[in-house]
Amino acid sequence: MLVFHKERLAFLAVPKTGTTAYHAALSRRADMVVSHPSGLKHASVYRYSRFFKPMFNKVGGAEMELLAVMREPIDWLGSWYRYRQRDDLRDTERSTHGMSFDAFLNAYMQGERPAFADVGSQASFLKTHPSGTAITHLYRYEDLPRLNRFLEARLGVEIQLKRKNVSPEMDLHLSPEVERKFRRKHSEEFRLYDGIG
Repeated sequence: MLVFHKERLAFLAVPKTGTTAYHAALSRRADMVVSHPSGLKHASVYRYSRFFKPMFNKVGGAEMELLAVMREPIDWLGSWYRYRQRDDLRDTERSTHGMSFDAFLNAYMQGERPAFADVGSQASFLKTHPSGTAITHLYRYEDLPRLNRFLEARLGVEIQLKRKNVSPEMDLHLSPEVERKFRRKHSEEFRLYDGIG
């Protein structure tokens, strides 16, 4: 998470949406950089509202606007699947090595997910907190130039991104029946993504 206090902007780091590249590009410009532990670096709207918002309210009553990036839901899970194919995860419970993308998505759709498919949910991460804390600015991962224009105007900087934390390249095959099941069971992900203006 990156916080720009003067600009009243907090950039939440949804995993697998390019935020590591933004951390690298903007950390010197930010007033607060949360990079560890990962539970705080990747603080969801709920965690932000619980842990960070009270702190900002006590220090000058700063009400932050929240910024986040969302990736197309199947592509997002494809990135997790590819990321967990890495050799350093082989023979661990988090590895997807030797597994099809269909098998990964079927495991993700289980009530109790195995470790390799326990990667959370973008819709849950971005869900409005009961207190009313909500994402103010939501951008599609597939349209980062638009996000860059927003940040350049808001922060008065030029954005120069370098790819960071990139998943290995590979072709992903998803059968139509698994895709239909996923779209039905996780329709809230697609509603949120499709509603981004």
